Amino acid sequence: MTVNLPATARELLDGPHAAILATTNPDGRPQSSVIFVKREGDTVVFSTIRGRQKTRNMERDPRISLLVLAHASGYVEIRGTVTITDDPDKALLHEMYDRYMDGAAPPPEPEAERVAVRITADRIHVWPPEPVSQQN
Repeated sequence: MTVNLPATARELLDGPHAAILATTNPDGRPQSSVIFVKREGDTVVFSTIRGRQKTRNMERDPRISLLVLAHASGYVEIRGTVTITDDPDKALLHEMYDRYMDGAAPPPEPEAERVAVRITADRIHVWPPEPVSQQN
């Protein structure tokens, strides 16, 4: 079941934050990565490279957990599944660098196969909790 992002989660994702992605290694152990994310409606997206451990893990098992921490206070945990699509023009990478690195150019990656990852939430936990009147 897909879950829409509540207002507090949307505000947190649209503001300054840090994001940690958790995937599952083949042996069942967790693997975590600090990543840049952005929101597109109720979907969270990020860029990565095909062949990295997190990408291999998501290709094998699309279930993930994403923890997004606000710089001031609060967090949102999003559990769900991912869809991975090729991004040969590295458009999402450049958009993330514009947003998070003040427009700096990404490092050269001539051999990298960039992909865009979209997270569809099936469970969301927000802290502090939203007032009942603001929940979707």
